[in-house]
Amino acid sequence: MTANSANTSTTIFRLSPLIRITLLSLYVALTVPLPFLAAATAAPTPPSLLWVGICLGFVGLYAVLTERVIVNDQEIQVTYPVWVPRFFRKGWTLLWSEVKELKPRSTGQGGLVYYFLSKDGKAYLLPMRVAGFARLVNIVQAKTGIDTTDVRPLAQPWMYAILFGFTLLLLLVDAWTINTALTLS
Repeated sequence: MTANSANTSTTIFRLSPLIRITLLSLYVALTVPLPFLAAATAAPTPPSLLWVGICLGFVGLYAVLTERVIVNDQEIQVTYPVWVPRFFRKGWTLLWSEVKELKPRSTGQGGLVYYFLSKDGKAYLLPMRVAGFARLVNIVQAKTGIDTTDVRPLAQPWMYAILFGFTLLLLLVDAWTINTALTLS
């Protein structure tokens, strides 16, 4: 979405829908069978408590997945909707004029993430899971003058597509598991 006013052009980047759907589906696939299994096995944790935990966890995951990146002529900003408590996800704002460099860091899994380093020495994680990441990187290069030709997203869309496919298979297994648990109860 782009909005124009006087001399300011604002662009909003949201998390990729493929990533959001995949992660929410995986969460559901991993957690929903638990209350049914708890009931079928007479586990000490009541299914109702598990349902409460699953619902709270879903809301927390959804809150994290509502991240937005807003860029304009003066700054880049990572924000969350007003319903997401600031103690849970704060977000940040960085003026383009304060960006010193874009520094790569390797992850524990061997991937690369990038941090904006500000002139005062603070580091800000470049959001890499947004829809339109290539466009975001082009804006970063235009606003900062930093060469971003080697900056790539942490995970490619095909990786999330494969994970989504396996999640759908897991949901089929979940349906069988829930059906079996209900017949045992």
